[in-house]
Formats: sequence, C-alpha cells, structure tokens
Amino acid sequence: MTPPVLRRNLTQAPDTAVMIRPHGFHPNPETEDDNAFQRTTNEARATVTARALAEFDAGVGRLRAAGVTVHVFDDDGSRDTPDCVFPNNWFSTHTGGHVAVFPMFATNRRRERRHDILDFLKQHYRVQDIIDYSGLEQDGLALEGTGAMVLDHIGRIAFAVRSNRADPIALERFCTNFGYEPMVFDAHDHQGKDIYHTNVLMCIATDFAMVGLEQIVNPERRAGIVARLEESGREVIALSSAEIAGFAGNALELTGDAGRFLCLSTTAQASLTPANRARLTAMMPLLVLDVPTIELAGGSVRCMIAGIHLTPRNRA
Repeated sequence: MTPPVLRRNLTQAPDTAVMIRPHGFHPNPETEDDNAFQRTTNEARATVTARALAEFDAGVGRLRAAGVTVHVFDDDGSRDTPDCVFPNNWFSTHTGGHVAVFPMFATNRRRERRHDILDFLKQHYRVQDIIDYSGLEQDGLALEGTGAMVLDHIGRIAFAVRSNRADPIALERFCTNFGYEPMVFDAHDHQGKDIYHTNVLMCIATDFAMVGLEQIVNPERRAGIVARLEESGREVIALSSAEIAGFAGNALELTGDAGRFLCLSTTAQASLTPANRARLTAMMPLLVLDVPTIELAGGSVRCMIAGIHLTPRNRA
C-alpha cells in the first residue's frame, strides 16, 4: 500500500536540521555506565571514525535529496567530544524564536556546546531569545535536550523519563519558560536500568506516536501517557522491548519536498514487527539511514538530528 502524501505541517515535523560531522567519533567511556544501548568495539579508533563519517555523509545526502535543509557543522575532534554527532542533546529551537541550551550529565559532553552554531542561528533565523540552563550543572542537574525530553509541540507536553540525564527540577524550569506541561515517569531498559533518554523510548509524530509501553513502570502512568497522546487525535503504536533495543523509538518525523516522512535507521526498521511496519508504512513514507557504527555510541537517527523550529530571516 502506498502511503498518503502528507501536507506540510511544520509544528511537529521540521523541514530544517542542524547536524554535526564527527571527526573524533568513538563510543564515549564517560556515558557507558547509564546507557545500556551503548556498545564497545575492539576496532581501531581511526577505522571506527572513518566509518562513522561515511555513514554521516550518506545520511545527510539522503535527507537533502528528500528536500530537508541540513546545516552541517564539522567537529574536528580536538576537544574530546566523541558524542558531538548527537547535537539535539545540548540545544533545542522553538516556534516564536526561542532557543534553549541545556545542562549535560557527562563532563566531556559539556564541551559540545558551541557559540558559533548559536550565532549562525541568530544570523540566519529570527531568534527572540536564548535561555541557557547550563549553569544548573554546578548544582548537579542535567536535562539533555530532546534526548531527555520528547516534546509534543501540538499538545504542549514534555514527556521525560526520570534519569541522570533528566532532572525534574531542570525540566520544570524549562517547561515554565517554554510553555510545556511536564509529564515525568519511570521506565526501565532490558537490563532493569533507568532508560537513559526518553527519545529511545518514544517518538511523537503529527498523527501518531510510537512508545515502548511495556517498559513504563507504573501501569497508571502508562495509561495516562496513552490517554494524553490520544487526546490530540494520535494513533498510539506500542513498541516491544526488542523494538526499543533496536532503536525503533529513536525516529523523527521531518518534512521534505513531498511532505512529511518518518526518518529512522536500518537497525530500527529491521527491528519492527511486521504488523508495526505495516502500520507505519500505511501512514507515511519511511526514509531509512544506515548508521550502525554511530549507533555504537548508544544513539541513533533521532539523536543525530537537531530539528530547527525557527523562521528564516529571508521568509516573509
């Protein structure tokens, strides 16, 4: 069945992204303790980095071919930023010209924040203000952007799994400033640990949401999350623990030349049950990026793409 051509609706599905080309990529030893999705490798670092760069370049090419505007910034690796390929963790952008800069849990991830990227956004987009929460690191608080939170831009809800990377106090401050309702809950991975980032557990698109429901600990909270998502007219697709482990939840709806589509990895697509794959492909086209080396770091396609929800200065 051919999926419908979906209208342009940028509220939840941006048509522009920032991505970071990671010249110093390797799985980050500072994040491995609480990220069960991360894997080590015995391959030479240069080999791993070269393969990650090739995957990155191919992915950017596919996104651009689909009509997504991608702003690429290089990270030369000189500052020991192995996770720089995941920029959605340190900043987010919001309609009305608002930008947030976030506090990070791991010390070397704090070096990923870049003034040149913020300056670029101010130069090319209508930025009203930048609210910087990074000072909360001094109090031991972290809130790692749209990794720690999955934002319903339509219903104005910030879903967040409680973890080292998502402190409820920091979340409350963000939600107060940006006009979201916080919805905090507990969820465990296949090892019984806290899910480190909410965006590996759930993906919210315009008309549907994918959620690892069985990994949400409290049954009442689970039902409440489903109810809130369905209030906005979304179909809720339950993902199994195997699908979550395969990064099926780490997907992102984007808008290209032909309308909206879902971007996910080859690993994620392969992990989907036949029923869930059929449901997704009936709703929208899938754009699949092959990033198995980058996934060694414990994140996938959603983590790589910092969606831009700002108005370009050259747009009336």
